[in-house]
Amino acid sequence: MDNLLELNDICCRYEQSNVVDGLTLHMAPGSLSCLLGPSGCGKTTALRAIAGFQPLCGGAIRLAGDLVSASDFSLPPEKRGLGMVFQDYALFPHLTVADNIGFGLGMDRRRPARTGRIATLLELVGLTGYGRRYPHELSGGQQQRVALARALAPEPRLLLLDEPFSNLDVDLRERLASDVRAILKHEGIAAVFVTHDQHEAFVMGEQIGVMNGGRLRQWDSAFNLYHEPADRFVADFVGQGRFLHGRLVEPEVVETPLGRIIGNRAYNWPKGCGVEVLLRPDDVLIDGDSEFRGRVVGRAFRGAETLYTLQMEQGG
Repeated sequence: MDNLLELNDICCRYEQSNVVDGLTLHMAPGSLSCLLGPSGCGKTTALRAIAGFQPLCGGAIRLAGDLVSASDFSLPPEKRGLGMVFQDYALFPHLTVADNIGFGLGMDRRRPARTGRIATLLELVGLTGYGRRYPHELSGGQQQRVALARALAPEPRLLLLDEPFSNLDVDLRERLASDVRAILKHEGIAAVFVTHDQHEAFVMGEQIGVMNGGRLRQWDSAFNLYHEPADRFVADFVGQGRFLHGRLVEPEVVETPLGRIIGNRAYNWPKGCGVEVLLRPDDVLIDGDSEFRGRVVGRAFRGAETLYTLQMEQGG
């Protein structure tokens, strides 16, 4: 299958600093991807480069095989066939919900077709009957649904979402992220979603790119990011965990303060070399018959779960 989006070694610079540095990734049609990372890591700049709002100082961006950005060329944003949903919704306060959605259609559709498309989108985003209201009469979550409907109106081949739920409360963010994902899959529209929240990324993304310092540290599934991080930064940024110092005694066996841990793969490293083993909370089971003992030194209540920190008698 041909790629819908290709970023090949792209670089973006502000003044003398590379904000995006050698970013490469590919997306298939209809796929949902996320760029995840802390503030200032370059993820929003990368999104703006895809949209055509940020020039490249190196590399190239292709959409459906066509070159849209290079260091010496940039196709105007309005000619890229993309939709965009912003963090602050960017709705027109003087237009009704229906007119805001219709704005995304331009003036090239006949009135019956235009009215029908608006009605279809209102139903799709769960706002049937809200067409005559104005943005100030809606909740934040409803306004974000209108912004999504407007972006979907012209049937873009790729939708870009720049931290669209950051102004909403936690519970609404998670529910809306799940709803938006379902809508995009229903419409068969590919999307790139930018966020600093790993829970949103895990809900939205089939492929997730963790960025730091302008570079892509890992491009993978949520499962692999959590259980098989590529480096220490990804391990620390995605989920809770602790590192145990150990010594490699066999290609797949590490000696640690908790005894020998057998991994799920062999590593071609010298025997006896020092390694670190990442333990996630769900890797640890309570066993009353175990020879290992620990003392609880910390507890964090997380609602449906409680995270305990243990100090082992054997160290670690």
